[in-house]
Amino acid sequence: MKSGARIEAFLEMMSAERGAADNTLSSYRRDLEDASEHLGGHLADADAAAIRGYLDDIAGRGFATTSQARKLSALRQFFRFLYAEGLRTDDPTGILDSPKRQRPLPKTMSEAETGRLLDRAAAEAADPDGGGSFAAARMHALVEVLYATGLRVSELVSLPLTVALRDERFFVVRGKGDKDRMVPLSAKAREAMRAWLDQRNRDPGQAESVFLFPASSEIGHLPRQVFARDLKGLAARAGIASAKISPHVLRHAFASHLLQNGADLRAVQQLLGHSDISTTQIYTHVLEERLLKLVNEHHPLAD
Repeated sequence: MKSGARIEAFLEMMSAERGAADNTLSSYRRDLEDASEHLGGHLADADAAAIRGYLDDIAGRGFATTSQARKLSALRQFFRFLYAEGLRTDDPTGILDSPKRQRPLPKTMSEAETGRLLDRAAAEAADPDGGGSFAAARMHALVEVLYATGLRVSELVSLPLTVALRDERFFVVRGKGDKDRMVPLSAKAREAMRAWLDQRNRDPGQAESVFLFPASSEIGHLPRQVFARDLKGLAARAGIASAKISPHVLRHAFASHLLQNGADLRAVQQLLGHSDISTTQIYTHVLEERLLKLVNEHHPLAD
């Protein structure tokens, strides 16, 4: 039985015994016929080395890792069928590794864009004719503290009032897994918090809250969805595309900008509250760019 006939037999089994949909069968057919064509029509007799060569070929053709994984999955099922039917005595895909999916790089903002956002927040908070001084002062404090600390948005909106009352350069936050970590507060962030505290304490309903950013919501503090929405509005007024920004993007900007300016990856891991360094390693591209720039600017043989 030639490879083409064996592919047909496999597809018939998938349809009759497993009830595969037409779209699924068409996808299997395309993937198996592509592999068979690469192998000169000898797919059913291919060994592991030949199949690995095919997988290297599709990677070289620019197929995404998801597409490579799908094609390998089709091949695995095909060869398992051949083995189960006694048409082969082995499964050559059994020793092949699935392609590793690369984690997407996090969205972030440049230092210039972040500066523009913070400047706009400060200007709106300082404008006596703005009409929204309460909301403006709160937003200014939120963005300054977020960029200064890299807090998760849930950690930020639920900060206790005591953080502002102490007026210290560091404070302890309880993050994921109820783990405490120490994070820094810049002078600008402390100043913005003090200004917000003045506004907050003018409202008796707000002044009694244990939260730094209280709200009349069931949870007692500003909902993160409200902050995310208002942040997009601030970005638009600062001339930054609202689709480009979120609280998480500002957290990424905090980490990226630290690394760009010489911070150690382990230190950034601790500041972000990552339990495993592998989570923080999504930022290694920033380190690579910094090291490349350093070599290009300072190595005596650099172009």
